[in-house]
Amino acid sequence: MKRALLVLAFLLASCGARDPLPEFPRLMLWAWERPEDFHYLDPSRAGVAYLARTISWRDGQVASQPRLQPLDVPPRTVLMTVIRLESAGQPLPDAGAVVAEILKDANDPRSRALELDFDARVSERDWYRDLVRRVRSGLYPSKELTITALASWCLGDTWIREMPVADAVPMLFRMGASQPHEVGDFRIPVCRASLGVSTDELPYAVPHGRRLFVFNPHAWTEQDYRGALELARRWR
Repeated sequence: MKRALLVLAFLLASCGARDPLPEFPRLMLWAWERPEDFHYLDPSRAGVAYLARTISWRDGQVASQPRLQPLDVPPRTVLMTVIRLESAGQPLPDAGAVVAEILKDANDPRSRALELDFDARVSERDWYRDLVRRVRSGLYPSKELTITALASWCLGDTWIREMPVADAVPMLFRMGASQPHEVGDFRIPVCRASLGVSTDELPYAVPHGRRLFVFNPHAWTEQDYRGALELARRWR
């Protein structure tokens, strides 16, 4: 548990910052590629960020897999579309081809925002920046664009600072050895509105007043949901 979790012993809390997603609940549950039934969810207390498509590539060739598992949510649940990008390395595919696959789900009228989930290597950053700009131009103006982010991206590294995104969610779990282990608070402003944690790898402390995205390595249960609500209450 101690590996890399010291990054979460933050002392500063950016209170009073503008909420980039004011229409979203302060708790968002990530729903990955498995059957998920959220009949117990209270839409006034939590929303769902659901994996809609996984796009991968190898030797420059793109493979696109839409969600195949059912997702059941109560009426009026606030939804966020998530697109996962997985890279086998160079050569990178044509960004336009990947954007076309992303946009198949990005403008789903049931969802209020799009989140791109990609652990871009240093050699992939210019390509990813260009892709994010193209996706933003292809989204409806009313739909927000967000990304997940490695913790290191949100410290002194400025490469995501100019991306046209409303929010970058620092992923504070499954952190590799190259990620920072001890920091104060994130320096990049776009990283200061949300946090991403996992039900099986909880931090010791986090800044309060931020939207919480919670990942579950297993299918969600009502007990898991209640635990996530308690986390959100403790860290609000």
